[in-house]
Amino acid sequence: MKTMTCNQLGGACDQTFQANTFEELVELSKQHGMAMFQQQDAQHMGAMAKVMQLMQNPQAMAEWFDTKKKEFEALAED
Repeated sequence: MKTMTCNQLGGACDQTFQANTFEELVELSKQHGMAMFQQQDAQHMGAMAKVMQLMQNPQAMAEWFDTKKKEFEALAED
């Protein structure tokens, strides 16, 4: 199991996510993002806007995603 924070994933807080795979971690991060969206958390809304802008360029989004996946894979097991 490995741990990354919301900040490490481009978010706005130190909430931690633990998962065995990067895909599981992404799902946990999405759930957190949805909760923060529902709360209209200003810091998270700003972080989401940056990701939404990144999504306008599929190649840039893929590169960002690959970078985050490599960061996850390089982490030591908890």
